[in-house]
Amino acid sequence: MSTKLHTCGASWLKIDAHPCWTVEKALNERGVDYEAVRGPTYPRSRRKAIEEHTNQRLLPVIETADGTWIREDSKVLIERINTGEFD
Repeated sequence: MSTKLHTCGASWLKIDAHPCWTVEKALNERGVDYEAVRGPTYPRSRRKAIEEHTNQRLLPVIETADGTWIREDSKVLIERINTGEFD
């Protein structure tokens, strides 16, 4: 299984204020091979899989190759991406 990036359905909105896009952009810039998984934008109650694995409904979430789901603030995820944690 490869790394997966779970984002909202509004990831087409490519602005730096959008957390899903900024994490996706960081993965792209680092050259990380990942699969984009688009989830529902609203209502957040439809994000059952995200809640099941992270105990919250917020996005973005990175699912690693070993099946670990990581949900942190986008700035923290970007720092982890830039250190090579997901290479």
